[in-house]
Amino acid sequence: MARFILGVTGASGAIYATRTAIYLKKFGHEVSLIVTKPGRDVVEYEGQSALFDYVARVFNVDDFFAECASGSADYAGMAVVPCSMGTLGRIAAGTSDNLLVRSADVCLKERRALVIVPREMPYNLIHLENMERVTRAGAVVIPASPQFYSRPTSIEELVDTVVAKVLKHLGAGSAADCAGVVKPWESPHTHLSS
Repeated sequence: MARFILGVTGASGAIYATRTAIYLKKFGHEVSLIVTKPGRDVVEYEGQSALFDYVARVFNVDDFFAECASGSADYAGMAVVPCSMGTLGRIAAGTSDNLLVRSADVCLKERRALVIVPREMPYNLIHLENMERVTRAGAVVIPASPQFYSRPTSIEELVDTVVAKVLKHLGAGSAADCAGVVKPWESPHTHLSS
């Protein structure tokens, strides 16, 4: 169907990346992965090495000749999951100092979907200003803040409440696809106006 870039940084929460890759592949998309060195360490430490089983290719974070460094490459969008505050700051500043940040910059300049999932708390003013900058530039910031309306019974179900939002904002799944990840909120009460 479409090709997406998945960027993974050294922020804790590698399970968010794994679950995003699982659903992108399940929905028929091709996933290209870029992982920073700290990201690789966290993926391994948090027991999420299965992430690599759900991607078509892995690009070296220092390879500026990789196709995703160019706006002429055919990618539908990118998610940075989880996104460290350092990477967020570099994306906000447009530094393009590695392939992950360059790919995010390409998505912004080409007006493609860019979803950033920060996994940090609390935020300081610099973090908030960087989130504002990338939002103004066209990205969507989805903090790794799961919801509990669906009454998740496992860590995976809890994580999927964030992943469903990522998929929706990437344009990677239909409403029905995303509803298959996490059932949309429906009020348990019906209010009739008279």
